[in-house]
Amino acid sequence: MNKIEQQNIQVGEIANGLPLTIPVYRLKGDGTGKNVYIQANMHGAEVQGNAVIYQLLEQLKNLGLHGDITLVPYANPIGCNQKSGEFTLGRFDPITGVNWNRLYHYNAELVSHFAEQSDSLCDQDLIAQFKAALVDDVEQRLNGPQHALSTGKRIALNLQRLAHQADIVLDLHTGPISAKHLYCPEYARASARYFNIEHVLLIPNEFDGAMDEAAFCPWWELQTQLKRRGRDFEVPVEAYTVELGSQERIDLTEALDDAQSILSYLNYQGLFVDAAYQPESMQRHACYLKDYVAYYAPMGGMIEYLAGLGEHLKAGDAIARILRMERYLSEEALHTLRFDQDAIAILHFASASVNQGTELYKFFTNTFEL
Repeated sequence: MNKIEQQNIQVGEIANGLPLTIPVYRLKGDGTGKNVYIQANMHGAEVQGNAVIYQLLEQLKNLGLHGDITLVPYANPIGCNQKSGEFTLGRFDPITGVNWNRLYHYNAELVSHFAEQSDSLCDQDLIAQFKAALVDDVEQRLNGPQHALSTGKRIALNLQRLAHQADIVLDLHTGPISAKHLYCPEYARASARYFNIEHVLLIPNEFDGAMDEAAFCPWWELQTQLKRRGRDFEVPVEAYTVELGSQERIDLTEALDDAQSILSYLNYQGLFVDAAYQPESMQRHACYLKDYVAYYAPMGGMIEYLAGLGEHLKAGDAIARILRMERYLSEEALHTLRFDQDAIAILHFASASVNQGTELYKFFTNTFEL
């Protein structure tokens, strides 16, 4: 049985001066495989990832490991305690209003400088030195002027320091009311087939502040710059946002299925000495990020959501009905909403009460089988 070590790392201080900490669990491999970093609950209401980490630990403690695995539940202790009545908020920093998952760091100048200085390095040394440079870059910011770091930035940098030490990074999230789906960098699309996830969103080499982008964008950009210099270089890091379904719910049985999906992918990556985890046979539907379309409420009212999660829709199909009782005597009170493209419904807003302009649905369009 593998030894599981726990460390509580400090990521800040709260108003009474006490430390703000997060738990970090580690399992050691034999040093011959890739290292893995998995975190959950960066957004306060997105709690299912904690159950998945529990189920992963239950499996991993009995598996022979080639690489080290680091798991971080409750990655944002402020967000998961950010309550309003019975609801968990925790998507945005309540002080700054910034999305907690848009605070990670990317240093484009570091990538350019490293590409220019790497001609004499073999791939193995290049990977080791660039990984160390990424970690050092984050540590310099953490150890710099303390007044320059917001609460969210400090949390993000502490998490990113752990992630940059890994070869595989998984950030576990959920949607409001959502089907399972995977954010996958375009260069790693072949690997997406090893998760038991039916819907795959292929994302470009563009940094928008999220953890998966912070992990893969530096390596992808390094590959691009080395190619311009005439050198072929395979991106050695894969990073994904894994969307586990809907927020504000824990389902331990489903979490075991999600854990086995992740273990299937890790088995494909050679993490285990002897394990039989394999991907399920299923059709996997993909679209590019540019074809991931938001549908906003054209009017305010009370919504009945008609399009089921994961449902394949034809252009013109009804997706929702809006009830506007204040207009009952003056005009039609019930309005049917339709979407004008073939699409797959991926997620919808959590509440039935919406203002005009609320994001009601997100759809995969121009889909293809992966």
